[in-house]
Amino acid sequence: MKKSNLFQILAAACLSASLLFAADPAPTTAAPDFEAMRKEVEALGKITEAPKYEVLDRPDSTPNLKPIFYSGLDYQGKPTTVFAWLGVPENTEGKKVPAVVLAHGGGGAASKDWVKNWNNHGYAAISMSLEGQTEYDPALKGYARNPNGIPTRPGIFGDAGAPIKDQWMYHAIANVNLAAALLRSLPEVDPEKVGIMGCSWGGIITSTAIGIDPRYAFAIPVYGCGGLDAVPNHWGGTLSGNEVYKKVWDANLRLDRARMPILWFSWPQDAHFSMEAVNKSRKKAGSEVSELCLIPGMGHGNLTDRAEWFAFADSVLKEGKPWIQEKSSRLESAKAKATFESSKQLESAVLVSTTGTGHTGSRTWVETPATLTQENGLWVAEANVPQGTTACFLNLKTGPLTASSDYFEIK
Repeated sequence: MKKSNLFQILAAACLSASLLFAADPAPTTAAPDFEAMRKEVEALGKITEAPKYEVLDRPDSTPNLKPIFYSGLDYQGKPTTVFAWLGVPENTEGKKVPAVVLAHGGGGAASKDWVKNWNNHGYAAISMSLEGQTEYDPALKGYARNPNGIPTRPGIFGDAGAPIKDQWMYHAIANVNLAAALLRSLPEVDPEKVGIMGCSWGGIITSTAIGIDPRYAFAIPVYGCGGLDAVPNHWGGTLSGNEVYKKVWDANLRLDRARMPILWFSWPQDAHFSMEAVNKSRKKAGSEVSELCLIPGMGHGNLTDRAEWFAFADSVLKEGKPWIQEKSSRLESAKAKATFESSKQLESAVLVSTTGTGHTGSRTWVETPATLTQENGLWVAEANVPQGTTACFLNLKTGPLTASSDYFEIK
């Protein structure tokens, strides 16, 4: 064969191969269907059937306060169970009592003491372990694993690439809503008076759940909120590029659907959740009652007992509105002013302010006296704002109770 013919044959073969590959381009990855994901998440708000549960035979169990396992949703096709403490007040005498679902924070677990504190205030309560564990085991110096539980929380929405029904947050929301359904099924509980509260990660769960399930009678997110991708710390650093969080899980996506009274409870020095984020979620909420309570120097942890929680829940469920409500607030001419309606006699007021910048948890906050007067049946708190102030709010006090005004950022 002549060389020229050989070159012609090889050239034709190369051309055929190039046409073949051009006709069969590399497969592309389909874009995430965020709308379908949101629908899967929002279906959790329609949980109505109480899960089956088993009471554990243990010496620390009492007729009114029991450790249990209840059925969760399937994870990766396998059934799951959830460990919890379930308690009802003593001597209910056939009366229907209110109830509350309690969601712990990161590093926490089901808390017998937390349930007992609410029981002592006349509420049925359930506190469940949300990270596939049971309780703290001194022998292990950590939490014992529940062999049928979901995996531990994968950091900060670290499983966002998994199918939505296999993500940890999906099961966290499912498990609090299942717990609420369990409480509503108890003969001692008024099914129309079941609230929810949570601390830290539990606060994130709470602020997310109330936009998904409108049946909660009240809500108390402690620290946790939405808009975490914009918080200038580990939250923002991790979530700023997480589209599944921003388009599926951010509590702010649905807070306008939350119609129950809400008490946003935090403190200005919190290193995890900025005051801007907490206040933004408060203003996103669709409830006509979305109160703020900021306690300087409180600390961050899995709290189990604050007078403000019980006063808020009691007044909402018994009187139909919180014991104190802000009617107006403004910041102008270097003066902060807020008016409140209160069913209790108020005793004092202070201005809490900072001249710092950056994350609110890293700033120094100071308290200065404010005047407190009554006008036309309303309480009026006023204070001069120190020069250079970058953020402030007013706190009103009576006995062990504190209520906060709107949070002001000064640009």
